[in-house]
Amino acid sequence: MAMDSFTGKLAVVTGAGSGMGRELTRQLAAQGCAVAGCDLNPDTMAETVALARAEAPAGARVTGHACDVSAEAQLLGFRDELLEAHARDHVNLVFANAGVGGAASFVKDPREQWERTFAIDWYGVYYTARVFVPLLIAGGDGVLVNTSSVNGFWAALGPGIPNTAYSTAKFAVRGFTEALIEDLRSNAPQVRVVLVMPGHVGTDILVNTRSIHGTPGPEELGQAELDTARGGLTDAGLLADGVSDDELRHLLAQLEGAFKDKAPVTAAQAATIILDGVRSGTWRILIGQDAAWLDRLVRARPEVAYDYKELFNEAAVAEYASAAARR
Repeated sequence: MAMDSFTGKLAVVTGAGSGMGRELTRQLAAQGCAVAGCDLNPDTMAETVALARAEAPAGARVTGHACDVSAEAQLLGFRDELLEAHARDHVNLVFANAGVGGAASFVKDPREQWERTFAIDWYGVYYTARVFVPLLIAGGDGVLVNTSSVNGFWAALGPGIPNTAYSTAKFAVRGFTEALIEDLRSNAPQVRVVLVMPGHVGTDILVNTRSIHGTPGPEELGQAELDTARGGLTDAGLLADGVSDDELRHLLAQLEGAFKDKAPVTAAQAATIILDGVRSGTWRILIGQDAAWLDRLVRARPEVAYDYKELFNEAAVAEYASAAARR
């Protein structure tokens, strides 16, 4: 079920204050779609609204709302606000995009941080569906777009880099979304669901994660935190022996900046890929060559998914490098 145009539709975007959520809001508005975005950070949400309104044609209303998607009561309030602001009784598109990192280790990291990460990344998607699927059904041609990740089919980041809270939630998002395909087909055929699985996309998730969890930036790390970072980077083969604490802080700041600025796919490109997929009627959208490559490797040989030497063997790496050179 394709959607030929977004003009005149009403879209809901969670996590709209930055990254892919911001770019989805901007591109939808530019194409004549009314958009109601929400974010935990009201200041960045206001910036997104200003950008989107500047690019939107007359009649494409854009509103911003403060909301913690891990709290169903706040999502219900967001729903009521946007229906009043847009004078509608239904919505046409819902992008459950909000997400956060943190609590990579189930063993070492604080339980509170682990559960906070899981709540935003899983319950944020689940509650968004609970609150807005009835309004998609009422619209008669609704699309629910859930953002998972490559960590929804591969639950690590490589040697020495666990990612348990995020991966657990993203696996749940993937399973929930795939389960909804037949459920909606059988019980609400006027609504379809789309699964988005990005690889490395240049967003502010690292900065946002620090803000949400109240953790210090690279320049403010204490000795214990530096020792933990040093151990993780050393295990991952990213840190040489003899690096001073100040050099380590500088390296961590560089890595954080490079995550966004040197990503193979920008947030704007990712948003375009998502919207093109929604228009085409597909149900599964992989973003980035890394996502497509890793998906193929894991699906072909799931038994070696966490045997990194075997999974990323010489032939696999050569294939990826060749494809990257052609890009």
